[in-house]
Amino acid sequence: METTLKEIISISGYSGLFKIVSQGRKGVIVESIADGNRMTAPITSKVTALTDISVFTNSTDLPLIEVLKLIRNLEDSKPTLNPKTSTDKAIREYFEKVLPDFDRERVYTSDIKKILSWYNQLQANNLLAILDVEEAKPEEPAAEEHSNTAQDAES
Repeated sequence: METTLKEIISISGYSGLFKIVSQGRKGVIVESIADGNRMTAPITSKVTALTDISVFTNSTDLPLIEVLKLIRNLEDSKPTLNPKTSTDKAIREYFEKVLPDFDRERVYTSDIKKILSWYNQLQANNLLAILDVEEAKPEEPAAEEHSNTAQDAES
């Protein structure tokens, strides 16, 4: 079974990205994208799908998936800079190249570090291709829009 974007999640309090395996009695059973280890994410954990995260820009919110595509295009599907070893200044300058219109007051360096880390995890595990897979969307009323920011999805 091929992984879809809706199955890739971030769990508050845990580093990295996870793939939803199934629903358990006491929570969601997930598998780490990095090492394949499985665990149960308790029901009380904040679980956020990558498809539900967006980045503030000066004009509108841009879905995280679109930001990841911009990074992939800039890097030609290669890894980007390492957020753990790069300076905050270098990280912000890099993100300005990726998304010049991002809201500098509402997008924190910690948010950018998460985004770069998530991109590198997807790249290292050959999952960048799922960014191009169109999700089958049921017809929904356009009046109801809700999005989370990258800072809402703590990892």
